[in-house]
Amino acid sequence: MKTENKKLEQKHSRMGVSLFGLLISVFGILSTGWVQAQSLSLDSVLKVIERENPMLQTYRNRANAMHAYVAGSRSIMAPEVGGGLWMFPYQKQDYGMMEDTRQVMVSVSQTFTNPAKLKANHEYMASRADIEHANERVLYNQLRAQAKGAYYTWIVLAQKKKQLVESEEILNLMLKVARVRYPYNQEKLANIYKAEGRLYEIKNMQLMNDNGIEQQRNLLLQLMNSAPATNLEIDTVVSPFNPVLVDTTLLSVNRSDLMQLDRTIHSMRLNQALEKAQTRPDFNINFSHMISVGQGMPNQFMLLGMVTIPIAPWSSKMYKANAKAMDYEIGSMKTERVAIMNEVQGMTTRMLSEINTLKKQLDNYEQRIMPALQKNYETVMLAYEENKEELPMVIDGWEALNMTRLQYLDTKLKYYEMIVSYEKEIEK
Repeated sequence: MKTENKKLEQKHSRMGVSLFGLLISVFGILSTGWVQAQSLSLDSVLKVIERENPMLQTYRNRANAMHAYVAGSRSIMAPEVGGGLWMFPYQKQDYGMMEDTRQVMVSVSQTFTNPAKLKANHEYMASRADIEHANERVLYNQLRAQAKGAYYTWIVLAQKKKQLVESEEILNLMLKVARVRYPYNQEKLANIYKAEGRLYEIKNMQLMNDNGIEQQRNLLLQLMNSAPATNLEIDTVVSPFNPVLVDTTLLSVNRSDLMQLDRTIHSMRLNQALEKAQTRPDFNINFSHMISVGQGMPNQFMLLGMVTIPIAPWSSKMYKANAKAMDYEIGSMKTERVAIMNEVQGMTTRMLSEINTLKKQLDNYEQRIMPALQKNYETVMLAYEENKEELPMVIDGWEALNMTRLQYLDTKLKYYEMIVSYEKEIEK
């Protein structure tokens, strides 16, 4: 008997340990799922995009390539080494009293590029790396605007989902009350069907809304260079924000495309300086050593110094034409910069006007329209509960409130989108 009791105790003990382990495993799985599904703030999403987006990495690699080119931009030409026969006659002959002039020559030559050319080339190559960095910022600001738009759209869709769920619960409550009243001839069958139709309309809207959320999730994952199966959630609680007003005279500091244009102009000027540096002469030193083959001539050497003459008319046309053409290109880019500034100033003014209009509309929805429709719905619902109104009046009151709330969320989405567009224009 004691042995059986001991076995039962051991069995229960093992079961307890197994159950405890199972609970720990389940808790670990749930904890892991919670960690994977934790929400990301907008700043966190933007940091991941800046770090992981492959298109941005392309520009970084290009900039690194330009830096690598800069490292060798001050190099000079490789030396030349040669050798051969010097002053050998075509035919054998008896020199007699003449000296034997046959010699074997070894020659070394080095060309020295003018230091002014090397400096100009170094500065020009370095400026090309700056252009690639500016191009990266232009692309990042475009991706940032897409990410902000997707993030705020997701927030509004999450609020709309909450609204639709609440509407579904209200309609289910209406149907429940109507079906209870129907056997007592206190409700009409047509009214029940009408409420059911509205319920299925809400379900369709939920499907479309969920699809919209999934699209925004996929877009953010694409921008973050994450796998489509990644469990991404965002912080759907956003504090009210207003656009940051920026002096349009400071747009050249904020807009990355203007910065990119400025760096391109700067690089073009350096390229022009490189072309003008072609007027500087290059130098060459040649040393040759002749070893006599016969007995009549001693060993000899030759040392020559040479300099190019780039100012010769037949050789100066090319770099003069290139420098003149670059003047026209620089003038074109300056004109483009002025046009961009004018366009941005007009566009930001219109955007601010629309943002202010949308903000006033949101305030009207929050302070006047929705509270009035909410009171209307509550009044009709109270009368329906007291058998003083019919279900269609309740449905109409609910529909007016529900549609207004959805219109309010659509207006809020336009408000957010307009702010994102405005920020893109001033920070582009």
